[in-house]
Amino acid sequence: MAKSKNSPEQKNEKPETKNVEPEALDPGINNESETSENSIEASQNDIAAERDKYLRLAAEYDNFRKRSAKEREMIYTDARTDAISKLLPVYDNLERALKMECTDESYYKGVEMIMTQFMEVLANMGVKVIPAVGEPFDPKLHNAVMSIEDPQLGENIIAEEYQKGFILGDRVIRFSTVVVAN
Repeated sequence: MAKSKNSPEQKNEKPETKNVEPEALDPGINNESETSENSIEASQNDIAAERDKYLRLAAEYDNFRKRSAKEREMIYTDARTDAISKLLPVYDNLERALKMECTDESYYKGVEMIMTQFMEVLANMGVKVIPAVGEPFDPKLHNAVMSIEDPQLGENIIAEEYQKGFILGDRVIRFSTVVVAN
């Protein structure tokens, strides 16, 4: 006997069900998830690139700010040094005036007061006189114009100073012009 399509035996059997992934049923779903993953990854890469640009720009600005402050400080120091060096001939003339003999005591006292005030102004600006006589010769501070033999002084000791030197901080404004012994 031939079984018909609608036989009771076939009705009791359950049709086979397979576990089918949703992507297999609709291939567009898989493409959409890949596209969204790619989109997320691309967005994260864009964010990382923009963040990197921002950090580089911030670092560049910070370096610019520091460099500008340093340049301003150097310009200020150069201007101070230049102004002070232009005033040093006045100091030299006052020093020469004090070394000259003077019969008018009040005149001498006036020049002495001007010299004292001038030295106070220089000190307030941070200018110091470079020590010379009796000190060891230092080519970074002194300019030797002559050498003498003197058994009383040690080797490379400054015996005489022709012109005073001045220093502002660690910067020499004018070297001391000196005579070095031995």
